[in-house]
Amino acid sequence: MFGKLFRSQKKVKTKRTHFLSSIDLVQTPVHELVLGMYVSELDKPWLDSPFAFQGFLIESPSQLQQLREYCDFVYIDVTQQKKAVSKGAFDRKEKIPEDYAFSDTPLEKLSDFEHEIKRASLTYQETGHLVTGFMDKVAAGDGIDSQQAKEAVKECVNSVLHSPDAFLWLSQLKDSDAYTAQHSLNVCVLSIVLARQIGMTETQLNQVGLCGMMHDMGKMLVPSEILNKPGKLEPDELAIMQSHTTLGYELLKSSKGMFYGAVDTALSHHERQDGQGYPNKASASKLSIYSNIVAIADIYDAITSDRVYQKGRTHLEATKIMLDVSGSHLHNKLVVKFIESLGSYPPGCFVLLSNGCIGLVIEQNNRFKLRPKVLVVLGANGASALDEFVIDLAAKSPDVDKDALSIKEIIKPAEYNIDSQKYYQDGVIQNGFSQKK
Repeated sequence: MFGKLFRSQKKVKTKRTHFLSSIDLVQTPVHELVLGMYVSELDKPWLDSPFAFQGFLIESPSQLQQLREYCDFVYIDVTQQKKAVSKGAFDRKEKIPEDYAFSDTPLEKLSDFEHEIKRASLTYQETGHLVTGFMDKVAAGDGIDSQQAKEAVKECVNSVLHSPDAFLWLSQLKDSDAYTAQHSLNVCVLSIVLARQIGMTETQLNQVGLCGMMHDMGKMLVPSEILNKPGKLEPDELAIMQSHTTLGYELLKSSKGMFYGAVDTALSHHERQDGQGYPNKASASKLSIYSNIVAIADIYDAITSDRVYQKGRTHLEATKIMLDVSGSHLHNKLVVKFIESLGSYPPGCFVLLSNGCIGLVIEQNNRFKLRPKVLVVLGANGASALDEFVIDLAAKSPDVDKDALSIKEIIKPAEYNIDSQKYYQDGVIQNGFSQKK
């Protein structure tokens, strides 16, 4: 890669008087800079620049971003950079599966929602704080603690193996003010859930979960005014936004002990099956299964979340959009498996029941996909409040005619003046189970 890059650039002969020797320098556009290159000269005076030293090794994504904002091109010292770029900090010992035979049977759940939700809530909260901390450090110019990230993902995997419904339910706790960090955590969880659905091993679940958690770390190096802009991005702003893939790649590549699959996924999760994605227009054959999984989880969480420029869509709206672009944007078979993993009524969605009551889906039924467990939150036609209780639409009970009670449709809670946040507070779900019917 670097040999090709160097041959394509113009070589410049110059004198470095403070070294009292003559060396070859290579003029390089700033958008082609990578970690490990040695910047010898700028296209502007050093004294007017934000850099403290005249001549330095690019060691962090924040330095890359500064160079890209300040300069159009720089001169790199090839003799000093070659050693630097040859060092890979990331971990290549763990391999990405090159060919994977999908299983039609997901791994068996080890527990259920009622018994897992307390632990899942604690894990989700603690991991959310950890991801926020990672992002704050990246924004400040620091790297990622790979071991800490792997341990957090392991806790997520353990919880998903016990009850994927609990973590899926928590992933619907949307907070637009903390979108970027929460999105990374949700993509981690959704990726693990999809990987479980196709029968991946626990080791592979940990790997793909790390890919999901790390996929957007490069966004912390994008200017906040672009990252959070409420309107449409201008072409130059869009180019900067899209640079988060290469910035994330460079960041993770320099993080000691980082799984190589996470490095690759950070770069490639916006590539497309038809080769029209970015940053490299890579063809489908060049995309790993982990990258394909994370791309699906990424787009689903983005579509279903409230953003500064759009309201979140329902599960059915999101899956329709994804099916429409499967094969061109997204891996077709994995999209189908992803929808299977969430079910028709995924945990966390609000539904209108056939008796006019409003319910919050909390757990799927593996045998009867259209009859999940539901926390009933409003009475008939949404007019009367009641004490929340859990009802299993697939169970038999003398109190409720289950054969007559079913889900009519998914609804948006705001349309019924429902404060969805209250149901994620301690005690609400537990109280609902204590009064289950």
